[in-house]
Formats: sequence, C-alpha cells, structure tokens
Amino acid sequence: MADHAHSSDPAVQAQLDRLAALSPGRDILGLERVAELCARLGNPQLQLPRTFHVAGTNGKGSTCAYLRAILEAQGRRVHAYTSPHLVRFNERIRLAGTLIDDALLAALLEEVLDEAADLQASFFEVTTAAAFLAFARIPADDCIIEVGLGGRLDATNIIPPPAVAGIASLGIDHEAFLLAPEAGTPGNPAARIAWEKAGIIKADTPVATLAYPPHIRDTIAAKVADVGATLFPEGEGWAVEVDGEAFRWHSKLGSVEGPLRPRMTGTHQMRNAGLAIAMLRLAPDPQPTDGQIARGIADAFWPGRMQRLGAGPLTELLPDDTEAWLDGGHNPDAGSALANALSDREPLHIICGLLKNKDAVGFLRPFADRIASFQAVPIPGHEHHDPKDLCHWVQSDLGIADVQPCDDVTVALGHIADHRPRGDVLICGSLYLAGVVLDLNGEWPA
Repeated sequence: MADHAHSSDPAVQAQLDRLAALSPGRDILGLERVAELCARLGNPQLQLPRTFHVAGTNGKGSTCAYLRAILEAQGRRVHAYTSPHLVRFNERIRLAGTLIDDALLAALLEEVLDEAADLQASFFEVTTAAAFLAFARIPADDCIIEVGLGGRLDATNIIPPPAVAGIASLGIDHEAFLLAPEAGTPGNPAARIAWEKAGIIKADTPVATLAYPPHIRDTIAAKVADVGATLFPEGEGWAVEVDGEAFRWHSKLGSVEGPLRPRMTGTHQMRNAGLAIAMLRLAPDPQPTDGQIARGIADAFWPGRMQRLGAGPLTELLPDDTEAWLDGGHNPDAGSALANALSDREPLHIICGLLKNKDAVGFLRPFADRIASFQAVPIPGHEHHDPKDLCHWVQSDLGIADVQPCDDVTVALGHIADHRPRGDVLICGSLYLAGVVLDLNGEWPA
C-alpha cells in the first residue's frame, strides 16, 4: 500500500508533491537506497543521541509513547520518529518534545529530496532520512525510533547499535512483504515475522521483549545469541502484575514501588508500559526514579488506541450519554487485544473500515460477541474492502445479523443515532480511518 500525506501548509505540500512524484508509490524493503541517501546527507544516523529502537506488529507506537513520557518526566529532551501519522505529517517527527513545525519540515524535505532525485527512494525512506537529519542537528538527550515495517530491512535499521532495542507484540500482518519466500528463513509464518522483527537486534545490544509462544521466543533468542546481544524477556526477566486498572512491575533487576496507573485502556497497554520500563532498566544511566516512571505511565497517551473521543462535530451526532471510542487496530492480534479491552463492556455499535490487504474476519472475530450492530465504511484515499463485502462477511462468517453499509463515518453515526437502540460506539479497523475521525472531530494529535 502506498503511503499518503497532505498538508495545509503550501511549502510542505509542495515537497510532499515532489516526494509523491519521485517515489515508487509503494513500500520497498531494503537498506541500500536509504544508506546511499543518508551518505549524501553526511550520515546523520551516526550522530544521534542515546537511542531506543522499537519493533513489533502491534503496540510499538504505544511503547514509544511510554518511553517518551517517562524520559520527559525525568526532564530529558526527547526526539521521536513514529509512523504513520493520523492527521498531519508533522506527527511523525518530534524534536526535543515538540512536533516539527511546517517551516523546518518543508526545508528538510526539500534538502533530502534534492539528494534523492535519482535514487527511486520510497516515501518512508525519504521521511526517515529527513528525521535523522533533524535529530542530528537539533540537540536532545534521547532519541526514540519506531520501526516502520518489519525490522531487518526497514529504513530505520541503518542506525548503529542503539542503547536498547525493544520488540512489542508480534502477529501476522503485511504478509506480502514479510512472508515472501527467502532462502534460510523460518517456514512458520509467525516465526518468520519474528525473524524479520529480530533483525533490529545488533551486537552488544540489550533487548527487551514481551513473552511469546515457544517458536517465536526461540527465533528471537537465536538472533540474540548469533549477534552477541543480551535478552531481557517478559516472564524470565520482568513481569507485569495486573491489579484492576493499575499494575505492578517486577524484574530480576528490581521492582518499581507502588501501583502504576496508565491513562491508556487495556491490559495490553499495561504490557506495553512494562516493555518500556524494561527498556529503560537496560539503558545506561541516568535511570528514571520510581516516581518518574509512575508519572510517565500516568501521562503517556497515543492517539487512536482505545481513545475516548471528546466533544466535537462527530460525537455531537450521538445522544448525550453515549460514549464513542476510536481504535486503529487492523489485524487479528489487534482484534484479540480489543477483545480483552472490551470483555467487561456491553456490546457496542461498531463502525469499521479496513484496507483491502487486511484480514477482515480475522480482525473482527475475537470481539464478535461484543458487536451489537455493524456499520461498514470506506477509507477515503486508500484501497479498502467494499463496505458491502464487509457486511456480507460479518453476517455469513460471524453470524451478526444487524449490519449496514454506509457512505462514511458521519452517515454511520447518524444511522446509529436514528435506527439503533442506545449503546456506546467503537470506530475501528484502520489507523487511516482513525486519522479521518480525529480530523473530523477536531482532535488533532499534538
């Protein structure tokens, strides 16, 4: 799937138009082009502050958010590179705690594109080089880098060994790229995904991970042993003890005193927070105090992940006592996380749009028993499953009778308000759809 970006700033849009014209218009894995591009720019990836590199199928963005919040609770200046953006391209690059401004973004993209003209560099490769250039030039104490796709051949993987690597939840996604036949790779799909993600592990690098089934755990452990890294896995190295809406963190390196209360909802977010703490415990000094960790966990927020929508043009379409939630999950692993988060809720009215390369039934099946009604919508500007097809699959494969294809989210919300019994709403299925919703409701990520 091609990446997309638009800006209300004319100078930024001019460079995004150049990027769209120059790039191949699709994801391309490999390090040769981005390495050459960065070499032409003076190798900014070699000039970064203390770096945390995070991979995973789901949860890596939230893990990055927890890392940043804890580090900022220490009073440290933090760069962050994440993807995709939800509303504005600027969300991808955070400089010393603040989203990059339009003037600097336009100048950086112009500088990088001037060097990339003959390279056939992809959208993500150009934006990664621009982020590294900004990070090298603007002082900060730490740098958090989220892998875009996979790990081994992701453009971010040209960085030297980071202070710490982290691997979040692993599942099946982006099969066309990560499961293509290649000699010497694991045959099991889940193990192959793990092998690709483990490609960020470098020599002498401490690595924190979640707990995984044996075939995934062994794949990562083999990579750690092969390069001489150090493994700190959930279960053997550290653990999260859930206590209602709070959790406690224990490890062989010591525990964090007192219950930690995350702002983000769900047990999966507690484990993402636990992974961030584990990464920080592996990092060289200065270490955060328990109080700084608690403050960071309470403050951390990552938009579009079980986010309760605030007052705005979209939520005004619903009755006053109705809660509207938003989640950008889009694969079976994310569906399972949603099922856990929704387990104690009454069934919800679902509004869903999914990209055409996603397993719709696999995503929806884990929380099918939480679906009171299903409204399917398109995703503007992207190849998506036809809403009529989504409704057919939900009826035939999941046994949900109350379905309705709708032209857009606004129509779907109006349909729920006019034709469905009272109940809360969940909009889900795509981060691109989440961006549309946040934009329409006036809740731009900051």
